[in-house]
Amino acid sequence: MSIHEIVLPETKPETEWVRGRALPKVSPTYKHAALQLELGSAMRRWASEGHGRVGSEWRFRIAPPGKIVRPLVPDLAYLSYETLPPHAPDDAVATPLGAPTVAVEILSPDDRRRDLEDKIATYLSSGTAAVMVVDPRHDAIAIHDAGGIRVFRRGDILRHPSMPGLALDVDGVFRRAKI
Repeated sequence: MSIHEIVLPETKPETEWVRGRALPKVSPTYKHAALQLELGSAMRRWASEGHGRVGSEWRFRIAPPGKIVRPLVPDLAYLSYETLPPHAPDDAVATPLGAPTVAVEILSPDDRRRDLEDKIATYLSSGTAAVMVVDPRHDAIAIHDAGGIRVFRRGDILRHPSMPGLALDVDGVFRRAKI
């Protein structure tokens, strides 16, 4: 920790640094929780095949170029073994200094668009390969990356180069999350 890092205490729900202020994570609904579990399970099964780590509500210490380090807590995060090897020390894994390979944000009714846009920009400028924004109201998943935005809907199979070999059936994700 230094004067070049914003340090927030661990809270329930977690608190992030977004648009220059401490922002508590929105307490999710069942639909949010079910989607988080469904996506997290699929991503974790895939990641356990030697790709990396997947966690929910995992705090990252993110440093956009030329800016102060700040905490962000994606709903789900994938961190590749290329970024942080499997034998990395526990303290480096607990709260990584750096961006996740993929950050997943599941929209909640109270989310502000400007806050979400700031998080996406912060992740991408800090080295995140893709930000997956899950929209439960429209059963859609948008992938934001250096090339732009691609939206996946029911009937689509979500694939992205940042998660080689992972294929998510968008219809199945939303259908199973509604049970």
